[in-house]
Amino acid sequence: ADEITGCDPLVEDSDSNERYFNIKTRKDNLAGVRDADIIILAVKPQLMSEVLAGIADYTDGKLIISIAAGIAIEKIKSRVADTARVVRVMPNTPALIGEGMSAFCTGGGISESDRKIVAEILQSVGEAVEVEESLMDAVTGLSGSGPAYVYLIIEALADGGVLMGLARETAQKLAVQTVLGSARMVLETGKHPGELKDAVTSPAGTTIRALEILEEKGLRSALIEAVKAAAERSRELNNM
Repeated sequence: ADEITGCDPLVEDSDSNERYFNIKTRKDNLAGVRDADIIILAVKPQLMSEVLAGIADYTDGKLIISIAAGIAIEKIKSRVADTARVVRVMPNTPALIGEGMSAFCTGGGISESDRKIVAEILQSVGEAVEVEESLMDAVTGLSGSGPAYVYLIIEALADGGVLMGLARETAQKLAVQTVLGSARMVLETGKHPGELKDAVTSPAGTTIRALEILEEKGLRSALIEAVKAAAERSRELNNM
């Protein structure tokens, strides 16, 4: 992009943002939208209607990228110019360190050039896949909310280590690297997670005893139900 402008009604130090992030910041949304070719809507679902009402007259022919959870493309299109092209994205917070996982879907009138632009933006902060819009709520439940599940698992593993006598710092380092290394094993070997799990599990050993407890306590079903609940909540947000 030739120029990036961030609009935030609470912004206080424009000079600081421009210096450190190489972007312009404005309190007024219209100041950023008027001359923009691409508009990224990074707002809470509850604020979407208000934000769209304020910029609708300046969306003619523009590419609009929404990262608001649960808000359908048609709902956005009904509130902007007829010629606006809309893309819906669900990123996640690891994008902050370049390790994000984003999924996107497109509305009518989207060109291959638009798709390429969206993919390039998302791939600059991680990985990206295109899916049908009907699957975006599932994406929200899995990868959108997923980092929170993983953080909880890391915290619980570290707590277990502390319970068994490890120092907190050591326990957290062991837990974090174990999760990171295991994820990389899945990616780099291409093997099914179940196959890699079995490779760690010896007959009558420590790991199978631990897995017995995890299955008994319902870890697998709890994670499945968590994804389902988050996806259902995402679906509800479209009606707000």
